[in-house]
Amino acid sequence: MMLATVFGALLFVALIIGDWYQFTSLHGGTSRYGFGVARRRDLLTIQPAHLHTVFGQHRALQLPHGVARWFPEQAVIVVRPSYRLFSLRFRTAWPLKGTIDIASDPQQGGLVFTLVKRIPWTSAILTMGWLTLVAMGTLMFVVMFWIDGGFRSAGGVLLALGIVALGLLVLAFGMILLSLAYRLEDQRLMHVYRELQTALTA
Repeated sequence: MMLATVFGALLFVALIIGDWYQFTSLHGGTSRYGFGVARRRDLLTIQPAHLHTVFGQHRALQLPHGVARWFPEQAVIVVRPSYRLFSLRFRTAWPLKGTIDIASDPQQGGLVFTLVKRIPWTSAILTMGWLTLVAMGTLMFVVMFWIDGGFRSAGGVLLALGIVALGLLVLAFGMILLSLAYRLEDQRLMHVYRELQTALTA
């Protein structure tokens, strides 16, 4: 039993490391890797040939606060912040990278950039699993407590209300933490995205 637990823990850690490695790598096969959490569209009045000029033969562009890599075969640009270049250098458990799908717009004479903000799959799965576990655990406690007759006394009602309040408090704290982490990571990603737009339109 102990051996199975250790093996399972090592496999779990290996999956997280592998997921984050795939997420942070700048290879063509992993350009769209990650769970999409948001999307936006922008029109840049530039021609496709201008991308060759800006990105060069290495198809990589070093930005003041990150890096962008262009994959012309897939018509996609990957944007990733460099945390060491920001004043707050730590990264949260929900880092963001941007996948920009490029499409021509002949009517307006430019390129349409569709930015998809992505987080690692393990971050999304573990977060949803944790929130679901807290919510379902609180609900199951109330149901089982009601079946066992716990609501027949005032003390039982107060106990149930206390457990429900604790579960809601944990959920609220988790949502606040997620909101703050997303805002921080989104500010970093959008900062690099605007730097990319400036470099392309300069």
